[in-house]
Amino acid sequence: MSHKMHFHVLTLFPEMVAQGLSESILGRAAKKGCIELETVNIRDYTENKHRKVDDYPYGGGAGMLMQAQPVYDACMAVKERIAERRRGMREAAGTKEHAQPRPAAEGQDTFSAGNPVRVIYVTPQGEIFSQRMAQELAQEEDLIFLCGHYEGIDERVLEEIVTDHVSIGDYVLTGGELPAMVMIDAVSRMVPGVLKNEESAQTESFQDGLLEYPQYTRPEVWHGIPVPSVLLSGDHAKVEQWRLEQSRERTRTRRPGLYEAYSRKDRALGWLSKDRLSHMDMLEVIRRGQAEVIRAEESGVLLYDRPSGAWMISASDEDMGERLLSEIPREEKNLLFAVHQSFLRDSIARRFHRTLVNECFQAVYTRKLPPSCPDGFAVRPLTEGDADAVYAAYHAVHSREYVRERIAAGAMFGIDADGRLAAFAGMHDEGSMGMLEVLPDHRRKGMGETLEAWLIAWMLEKGWVPFCQIFDGNAPSLALQKKLGLKLASGKLYWIS
Repeated sequence: MSHKMHFHVLTLFPEMVAQGLSESILGRAAKKGCIELETVNIRDYTENKHRKVDDYPYGGGAGMLMQAQPVYDACMAVKERIAERRRGMREAAGTKEHAQPRPAAEGQDTFSAGNPVRVIYVTPQGEIFSQRMAQELAQEEDLIFLCGHYEGIDERVLEEIVTDHVSIGDYVLTGGELPAMVMIDAVSRMVPGVLKNEESAQTESFQDGLLEYPQYTRPEVWHGIPVPSVLLSGDHAKVEQWRLEQSRERTRTRRPGLYEAYSRKDRALGWLSKDRLSHMDMLEVIRRGQAEVIRAEESGVLLYDRPSGAWMISASDEDMGERLLSEIPREEKNLLFAVHQSFLRDSIARRFHRTLVNECFQAVYTRKLPPSCPDGFAVRPLTEGDADAVYAAYHAVHSREYVRERIAAGAMFGIDADGRLAAFAGMHDEGSMGMLEVLPDHRRKGMGETLEAWLIAWMLEKGWVPFCQIFDGNAPSLALQKKLGLKLASGKLYWIS
């Protein structure tokens, strides 16, 4: 089945939100079933007989504050409806998910009723909304938006239910409805099927870190101003080059800060692409939009991967390596590094007093079609109920919380045998394949090969380059990579924590 986005808006003015999002592109998308909007009146959940939802703040001050109880009860009611829907979808799809070892359709791995639901409180105090955030939120199945009013909402309920504090800018509005509608519009454009021209979501402003190029339509000459001749040439290559140049120049002159970030990304890709196999981990976090390019020079790159919290570094020499490392704040605790040269490993040990080093080889799947795999094994997405079994077999490497997070992200798969989980694998938060484990009683049957082939097909379907990192000395895993057609990078990768 195709991915469908469900928006739930907790508000005192449901009609305002429903009417504002029922027209034009979003209205059509809702009728097509690409998105679904539920507006929830917080007043319906108050225990006050006069439907009152606000009161004076403790400590005095101007204005009124929304109370915790109606907000909390409204949110819990929505979460219960979401869980109910997901349970029903999981039960309906149960036999289909286990039918044969091929990647699940987009959105099929989000059936678990245990998946956490993000609750977004729209507030000037939050992180500034961006295109990157819109892309990230578009991967969710459900989003709950909490719209405040008056002087805000009792802090206790915010701490209890809110996962994200988000702002659309440094100014104050009368309520959260307009910001929520802005974010819903931006996120919806990322959902497949919402836009008639699927390419438009990939080519407009901010998608590649640049402002959109100027566009023209008929008549060919208007007020004495002609359409640029290159657009009439019919030469698509020249048109694309002209558009890129215009986007760059427009961004440079109108948004210099945005242009500098684009330039860093461009320089980073140029340096890393000189050895693609060794740097596939860094190239992919940039391409997937999950990395901040902190510094990019002609001889080295420093990235910060947001999901994993890892600092990723590659440099041509020790001097460049020291300059890159100087950008990392020393006062931060629990730093995690992924570096590509042994001199960087040694510098980090001295500078940050880190001693735990895992040496790895990086393997990359460079083909366009997935490998074949043994028949007879049914692969399924893991659910929250599998977390304990995975952790019991894999606790030496990752925490229970990490295992649960990966399962909740829909990024882990498994094979059952004799009514129990017999093997599992998944994708780490920084994008590499891993966590492959076959329980002792089920080894040498092809389960590991099946799971990695499944992961490769799943990642290719999403447009990602499959890659993995193998601990030095793990000969069976290296042999598996060779069998499946992955290419091994020449040097080592060092994970330091």
